[in-house]
Amino acid sequence: MSGTETAGLHVADHPLVQHKLGLMREADCPSSDFRRLLGEIAMLLCYEVTRDLPLEQVPISTPLEPMMAPRIAGRKLVLAPVLRAGLGMLDGMLALLPAARVAHVGIYRNPATLEAVEYYFKAPPDVAERLVLVLDPMLATANSAVAAIDRFKARGCTNIRFVCLLAAPEGIAKLRAAHPDVPIWTAAIDRALDDHGYIRPGLGDAGDRIFGTV
Repeated sequence: MSGTETAGLHVADHPLVQHKLGLMREADCPSSDFRRLLGEIAMLLCYEVTRDLPLEQVPISTPLEPMMAPRIAGRKLVLAPVLRAGLGMLDGMLALLPAARVAHVGIYRNPATLEAVEYYFKAPPDVAERLVLVLDPMLATANSAVAAIDRFKARGCTNIRFVCLLAAPEGIAKLRAAHPDVPIWTAAIDRALDDHGYIRPGLGDAGDRIFGTV
């Protein structure tokens, strides 16, 4: 996949990603199509974010002869969707990483203050020894992203990556300031946030559009 990269920020500009994202942005895109397209983009982003996973050579036997074949080395990684919208990215990621562990981070945005409020957290006991991919379609104010990464770092995690569908410049700046060691993967960077903390032009509330709760 082609893309652009600057100082820990990776933008997947592949035509398939951009085409599918454009379809998702349309106001009349039904929830069923929105979910499917999000899963497809998540799969493409998963391909990109795992590009540098370490490999090791293991002996196998083909139908014709023995050989050394590459396998991903180390412990299986952890997919960590931020509830609820992050669940929309999970199946697409699991399609490529079926053996991954799944953590859940329950965070909602206080509509008055836009601050993140945690209500649930569950992760594998050895999460600190694994690569963690934090999943959330929208990087807007970054309050939820920062809170989720704070939680994993409190559990001893040192290898964390953040994956989103859309990002606002304000959210990127805040996440980079709070966690400069956490690289960001996104499909697009939009213009700005509005007064209500929504990304413009954006695609609306991702959670509502995924689950049909508009």
